[in-house]
Amino acid sequence: MSRKRDYYEILGVSQDADAGAIKKAYRLRAKDCHPDLFPGDDKAAESFRELTEAYEVLQDAQKRAAYDRFGHDAFSQGGGGASGFGGFDFGGGFADIIDEVFGNFAGRQRGGPSRGADVRYDMSITLEEAFLGKTATITLSTATSCGTCKGSGAKPGTTPTTCSTCRGQGRIRVQQGMFLVERTCSSCHGRGKTITDPCSSCRGSGRENRERTLEVKIPPGVEDGTRIRLSGEGEAGMLGAPSGDLYIFLTIRPHRIFQREGADIYCRVPITMTTAALGGNIEVPSIDGGRARVTIPAGTQSGNQFRLRNKGMSVLRSPKRGDMIVHAQVETPVNLTDEQKDLLRRFDEAGGGETSPESTGFFRRIRELWDDLTD
Repeated sequence: MSRKRDYYEILGVSQDADAGAIKKAYRLRAKDCHPDLFPGDDKAAESFRELTEAYEVLQDAQKRAAYDRFGHDAFSQGGGGASGFGGFDFGGGFADIIDEVFGNFAGRQRGGPSRGADVRYDMSITLEEAFLGKTATITLSTATSCGTCKGSGAKPGTTPTTCSTCRGQGRIRVQQGMFLVERTCSSCHGRGKTITDPCSSCRGSGRENRERTLEVKIPPGVEDGTRIRLSGEGEAGMLGAPSGDLYIFLTIRPHRIFQREGADIYCRVPITMTTAALGGNIEVPSIDGGRARVTIPAGTQSGNQFRLRNKGMSVLRSPKRGDMIVHAQVETPVNLTDEQKDLLRRFDEAGGGETSPESTGFFRRIRELWDDLTD
């Protein structure tokens, strides 16, 4: 027969650990071997049994004192400290801590009606509204607390009664081998209460569909995909249980002029060939509704960018603003008159290679490549 491991070693705590440290150690280690997480794994089941046995002893002051004095003999039949400590009770505090550790994972819930469902609402706004922020009014139809029975589900003048099967817990515990398994109470379907005379308006559910109007505050600087949560504005819970939450998902519509990247905005601005060649000043619109002046230096090429500091988007929950980047796009003249064409030919003949160094250099390299290929 294999030697039983030390309980302190199993939990990974020192012999002077307090009750809080023991409970914390159990919670952490239970997640690595709980049968609900590793179904069919005999090794995990054995580890969990061993871990639970150690916890049941060390979390109880009397059992721990006996174990510290007599070791495992304290709980063996006829052992020096066995009187009053034989066996292990897997109810009470043990079930409570299992609920605490695994409640969210396994979907367990303490007794009573379930919380209402969360609701999603999609909203589309303009880029200017994302910059300034706004207060929007929305209308939605959701399940709300019944106005007749005030959410109780019972006919006015009557009240729900505590379920006699689960005693209001909504769940019952069934022994399966050495483990206690929780199941939804079949009498009250997990509600913890039963209704003998249901409300005629909601038919005992405590809820009714109703159209509601809400105000939603959208802060400056929101981005595409930003989610705004309104606590308690989702569907009402069953039989007076808490309501779910309302989530507003924002979509920012494309802008006619600006493109956004984070807090910065980009603006593609066409400039005339003469302005690009000689230089000058242009005015461009800004997201705040004003105008910004941009100085174009002589010799500007298509693709040159000019950064305007603090002219971009608002930053969420911050007084800062991003930048505006003006992207120059030199426009080639079209619909020329004969006189204009003649002027351009004369300009081209007089310019030589100094006015267009990039194109002159490119075609020179092309000619050199062709010469190398023909040698």
